[in-house]
Amino acid sequence: MSAAEDLAAERSATQARIAALEAQIAGIVETASASSGDDEHDPEGQTIAYDRAQAQALLGRARADLAEVDAAFGRLDAGTYGVCEVCGRPIPGERLEARPAARRCVRHA
Repeated sequence: MSAAEDLAAERSATQARIAALEAQIAGIVETASASSGDDEHDPEGQTIAYDRAQAQALLGRARADLAEVDAAFGRLDAGTYGVCEVCGRPIPGERLEARPAARRCVRHA
């Protein structure tokens, strides 16, 4: 696959992850609104709050990942994709295959 195809696949997978997490958060919020408002005395209240916080953290990471993929498309257009931003050497193909949006070689990661 080409770099553009790898990035497009990564972008699509990340968008799907974002949609799934948004749906999960909506479900958690719906569950929380249907349950008791007394988290302190409701044994499920703490679990719901924890699940929501965890899903929101994962959603934040997924959105950051999407921004990284979009930045990689910009580097592809600029002709700097696959070049370490620290040392200027080519990023090995294996690293780009594993992390298509990588900005740095393994040494500088």
